Order: sequence, then C-alpha cells, then structure tokens
Amino acid sequence: MTLNTQPNLAEPGKRYFRAFSPGDDFYEMLIDTHRDLSDEQSAMVNARLILLLANHVGDISVLREAMQFAREGV
Repeated sequence: MTLNTQPNLAEPGKRYFRAFSPGDDFYEMLIDTHRDLSDEQSAMVNARLILLLANHVGDISVLREAMQFAREGV
C-alpha cells in the first residue's frame, strides 16, 4: 500500500453535490473538535487524533511516507 494523496473523503450513504463538500465537512468537524480548547488542550487532541488515525491505518510504510510528505517544504 502507498500513501493516497488524492481527495478521498466521503461518508458512506451520503450523496455529495460538489467534489469538495466532504473535505469541507471534515474541516468543519476538525474546527468544532478544537473549539473552546486552550492551545495545550488543542495540541493534546491533535496528538491523540494522530495516534488514533495512525493505528487505524496500521501500515508503518504508509505512515512513514505520510510523515515524510508532511515535512516537505516545512
């Protein structure tokens, strides 16, 4: 498996009328998750979310590729 960097967000059973709508839905959920948190709490939520999603992906080579990709240009 390799890292998928193409738009790949969707909610099963939900019909979208615009290709960017699932991404907008995700971004809104992410912002809501951080609402009313301190910077420290927000960083903790981010760390927990990263670990949960990494565990879900499970493939170390894909996670390594994602980390390398995320660091590019920083």
